[in-house]
Amino acid sequence: MTARVLVVDDIPANRKLLDARLSAEYFEVATASDGFEALDVCARAQCDIVLLDVMMPGMDGFEVCRRLKTDPKTHHIPVIIVTALDQPSDRIRGLEAGADDFLTKPVVDVALFARVRSLARLKMLGDELRLRAQTTREIGLTDALMEAVNDPGLGGRVLLVDDRENSWRRISAALASSQTVDVETSPQEALFRAAEGEYDVVVVSLGLEGFDALRLCAQLRSLERTRMTPVVLVASPDDNARVLRGLEVGVNDYVIRPLDPAELTARIRTQVRRQRYTAQLRSNLQASMELAITDGLTGLHNRRYMEMHLQSLLDQAAARQRPLSTLVVDIDFFKSVNDTHGHDAGDDVLREFSRRLKASVRGIDLACRLGGEEFVVIMPETDGAVAQIVAERIRSKVAEAPFVTSGGRAAIDVTVSVGVASFLGADDASTLLKRADLALYRAKASGRNRVVADAA
Repeated sequence: MTARVLVVDDIPANRKLLDARLSAEYFEVATASDGFEALDVCARAQCDIVLLDVMMPGMDGFEVCRRLKTDPKTHHIPVIIVTALDQPSDRIRGLEAGADDFLTKPVVDVALFARVRSLARLKMLGDELRLRAQTTREIGLTDALMEAVNDPGLGGRVLLVDDRENSWRRISAALASSQTVDVETSPQEALFRAAEGEYDVVVVSLGLEGFDALRLCAQLRSLERTRMTPVVLVASPDDNARVLRGLEVGVNDYVIRPLDPAELTARIRTQVRRQRYTAQLRSNLQASMELAITDGLTGLHNRRYMEMHLQSLLDQAAARQRPLSTLVVDIDFFKSVNDTHGHDAGDDVLREFSRRLKASVRGIDLACRLGGEEFVVIMPETDGAVAQIVAERIRSKVAEAPFVTSGGRAAIDVTVSVGVASFLGADDASTLLKRADLALYRAKASGRNRVVADAA
């Protein structure tokens, strides 16, 4: 895979060297000579990943990284700090500023390319979520996302997979002040535990006895419930080849023994932050999808959703030669409810009717609010005779008890009229709905509070 890489360094020779090395590996490369230029390029969404020097005039790399990671528009862009600084305190400072990795010059090409590919792949996986979630920001769902951007990465749930007691005790102790750590010594059980535990991070030791830790990492990536869970490897200094292979199979990060507790803590906090940010994007996306297909007042599917799915249900019924029926339900004299009791009471009636409607149909039936006081129920695997029984059940369920409105201050008698039409094998969606609607018209014309089936 390729990616657009921004190289930020105030020394032209360093920029040219990284440009040549990355271009040879078919990455697209852009360059910036200072932090201000880098922030501008990132704000215009012109890169997938940033390789950032630290020692620059005007604004050092740590500050550039901090600004990128605290801005919701650039928070998602991975940052690798590439610098001659080699002290543990420098590395930790970079990670705490939000960097996704910290590489010390001179950087080995293979390690650099593997890390760039890994982080670019992770970013691209999240880009679709992020772009779709922009809709939710436009309708006001911003607070939770901002909280995720500013999350300190504390209090996460970490699953540690390590079968050496002296090792897992050290790691647990290092993380205890910032995270909740569960230890699993059996790699065979770790996959099930990770899938069931809703962990923020899974930490896997590469030195598992008699078991390939990378196979576990690959399995975590293959399961739907753990596909997006960050995975961090704990490796020995001679495990470079396996670490690079781990990055290829989807590992998010790694730490090398002997472990620096502060660095380990910083890296895990980074992964916890990323997990929460991604989870919030998914939550916002789900919310936007629900808003797009759900009626906000009643909680039923809306007309748009019905129109999207009715024809496909008819196609399935035709292909399998199976029955399908449709009900069109209308609340009788609903305008008088609004006129007499007010629109708030009318809304109470619509909500309570929807509750009774859902209680009268099966889980596979599609109940939708068509608009106003009109509703549609699509019933797969249901012939006309059974559909009439269900329609009568809905009618009687509505009529059996008054609707309590206005916080209990009023009780309104409500009835409904129902039109029933069954799929004849050649109907399209509009034809079927029109036949059910004509049956509803006859029900209302003949006195309301009754069920009428289409005569076709």
